[in-house]
Parts: sequence; structure tokens; C-alpha cells
Amino acid sequence: MLPTAPNGQPTLLLDSGLSVRPWTEGDDLRLLEVWGDPENSMHHQDRSLLRPSSNAPWSRCIVAEASGVPVAAATMFRSSLHPDRLSFYVEVAPEHRRRGVAAQLLQILEAEVPNCDVQSLKARCAKGSAAQCFLKDNGFRKVQHSREVIIHPDSLPVPDVENLPIDLEEIATGSVELTELVADFYNTVHDWDRAEMTLGRAQQMLLSAESGATGAVVLRSTAAADSADEEASGPILAFAISYTPERTDAPADVLMGWDPKLDQEHAEQAVMQLLGLVAARYPVSVEVDDSMAPLKRITDVLGEQDAAEIDFEALIYVRDTP
Repeated sequence: MLPTAPNGQPTLLLDSGLSVRPWTEGDDLRLLEVWGDPENSMHHQDRSLLRPSSNAPWSRCIVAEASGVPVAAATMFRSSLHPDRLSFYVEVAPEHRRRGVAAQLLQILEAEVPNCDVQSLKARCAKGSAAQCFLKDNGFRKVQHSREVIIHPDSLPVPDVENLPIDLEEIATGSVELTELVADFYNTVHDWDRAEMTLGRAQQMLLSAESGATGAVVLRSTAAADSADEEASGPILAFAISYTPERTDAPADVLMGWDPKLDQEHAEQAVMQLLGLVAARYPVSVEVDDSMAPLKRITDVLGEQDAAEIDFEALIYVRDTP
């Protein structure tokens, strides 16, 4: 635990002369004045992880000050979705970097970790950033490469739905069928960081209005439908969930996924067909991890053809305990 100063506020003095205390209300605004605006959406999401400490779920967040002005912050927390590793994030104002501040904040948080079987850590950073060097220097190894890819409109052939054994269908985000597929897909593509995505979590985190989901479409196979029942629906091959409420000039944020039971060839074909439909007129932005092989192959080819561009890249590093 952090030592307590005479005023009752826990503090700790770093080798750099900075004092450390728990996160308090208003620190986000005070740090924003020093750090400046986030560089991209991933940076914004990471900063949102900085919040008051909690025991249920377990999390710790601390702030480093220089002469009473917050200049750095770090957090470590446990997620029920990815239970095998604790997440870590730290940010230090540029003028205070290369002084060991981030490493000391990491040590302080590690000392706060409860006595449990989860001691491994994970963190993500922008490719080529100072954070990447910090993670390497502190024993973390890279396990995943993620990128946000913008696909230009009309960059893929639009499939002839009328004459192919497929059907494009708008589907409610509350659909049990869609929710089951989304949960299965998420767990499958996160085998590198075991996930426990349940139906309830999929609804809350990926499909609810609170998550930003505004609509979904699916690509179905009509070849598998029972020809004796014209109302029967074939299985979903791929899905696209939109997180953009209104049509703007900016690319629409879309979560692309597919039935993980499909083999690689058929999964890639289904994703390409659905992407051709959703990106026929407007640009779309998709997150692509190395574990999403069918989608990665498609976006890599589009990138080589200048039909897609990488908005930003992120790397995920882990430090596992023996």
C-alpha cells in the first residue's frame, strides 16, 4: 500500500523527485492540460481506463505529480473477460520521460496486486512509440499486432446476391442467433489471450446501444436452407456490426466477423462478399488482428492495391509469470 502523508493522502516519492498518490476526481482534466489531446481512438480508449481504484472488480490507479501538478498516471486492473492477465497502462508527459518514472509506477502497482493466481500482465501501445521501447525494456514480449484499416468504397467486387447462394439480411442487434455467433467468434480469435465472452457480455459490450452499436447485417448461405421451406433461413456466414450512428464523410466503424466453424477459404470468401456489399458506396473502418487471418489477408491485398490504408497500428505485449 502507498504510505500515508500527514494530510491523510497516501503519497510516495520517486527517485525522479515526483510524488505519487492515488487517482482522484478531476485528474483526467488536469492531465489533459499537460498531455494534450489523444493521438487516435486507441489512445482515447486507453486514457479512459484511468479512473479511481476499486476492489470489485480489482483495479489500482496512481498519479505522479511534479510540484503539485499531475504529469503521469498508471493503472492496472483485472478483467473478467480476459481473466488470465492483468491489464496495465501508463502515460508520462514527454518532458518527464526517460527518467524511470513509468518503470517505478509499474513497480508500485505490482506491489498492489492481490495475492492470487493472476500475476501475468498485458499492455498495448502504438507501433514505434516510446511505450513500445519501455515494454521491451521491462520484460514484455509481443503477442499480437492490431491495425485499424480504412477500406475505400468500391474497392471490392459487389457480389450478385440474386444469382449466388447467399443472402444479405439486416438483423436486430438483440438477435440471439447473432449474439451467439459474435460470442463464439470473439472467443475464437482471442485464443492468444483467452476470453470468456458470454452471451450477456456480447450483448452488453458489442451489441447494445450503450456499446455504440447502431445496426447489423449478416450474409447467409441460401444453399444450406431447406428447399422445402421457403421461409427457412440459412446459416450466417459473416456479420458486420456498425458503430456509426449517422452517414458522414468519415469512415463507418464496423466490426467484421464470420462463423469460426468455416474453413479458411470459405471464411475469406464470405468476408470478402460481405465487405464488398457494406463498402460498396462508403468507406468503412475495420479492426484487424493477426489472429483474424481471413480478414487480414483481404486487407493486406487491398493495401497493396492502394484500395485500403492503415489508420493506426497497435501492438500488444505480455509478461507472463513462470
